[in-house]
Amino acid sequence: MRISRTAVHILLLCGAVATTLPFFWMLSSSLKSNVEAIRFPPTLVPQEWLWQNYVRALAAAPFPRYFLNSLIQSTGVAACVTLTSALAAYAFAFLEFPGRRLIFGAFVATLLVPPEITLIPNFVVITALHWYNTFLALIIPLGASVLSIFLLRQAFLAIPRDLHDAARADGCSSGYFLWRIVVPLSGPSLAVVGLLAFLRAWNDLLWPLVATSTENMRTVQVGLLAFSQNVSTEYNLLMAATVMTVLPTVAAFLLAQRQIIEGIGTTGLRG
Repeated sequence: MRISRTAVHILLLCGAVATTLPFFWMLSSSLKSNVEAIRFPPTLVPQEWLWQNYVRALAAAPFPRYFLNSLIQSTGVAACVTLTSALAAYAFAFLEFPGRRLIFGAFVATLLVPPEITLIPNFVVITALHWYNTFLALIIPLGASVLSIFLLRQAFLAIPRDLHDAARADGCSSGYFLWRIVVPLSGPSLAVVGLLAFLRAWNDLLWPLVATSTENMRTVQVGLLAFSQNVSTEYNLLMAATVMTVLPTVAAFLLAQRQIIEGIGTTGLRG
């Protein structure tokens, strides 16, 4: 059965509305009074626009410190994941060693392991290294990603093998070839890997909650949880704080939207 273009557009429009409605409701609730925010049935447009809710939310918790901690953690994780993924992907794509396919298959199979299983081992390691309540504890355990290695390997496989063989025959080292040839040719894919790692670290709640215990080391997600406990009856302030937490990720996506689409196309269609 052939679906008309109008029907497809209607379905896409319904999907877009369903996707953006929760964000719009959150934004609307952040500008309402608390009574209106919890009213049922809910109202989409505030009866009274209370912009001072954002000022009150900032005053209710040390969000500037939370944002700084999240920015340091997310940037560090993105840099570590991009570096480790590029090195591992280069090895799996270009280097010859016994059992390469088997090792790569076992590597990809670990994607089926729930990340929560690594919480206790990681906690034991960071406490043994005296990293508890430090940025090292927030960054290093998240500094490698199997999914990112898989995506970059697919992108690296698109580079002609003859180019690598010719460079090696001319005396080019693996590090030089990776840095001067592979990295410039795989810019969009590297940008996608870095951005996904940044967003994952920014939105992570569980690991920062386990790895830190002091106020000055909290990230925005943990701070938001504490904020909701402290002022649980003022949902309008909670929504205002949530909007401020989400805005950096939305801005990062909009700024890198072109690289994301190009990078996904590069990593997903080749290999």
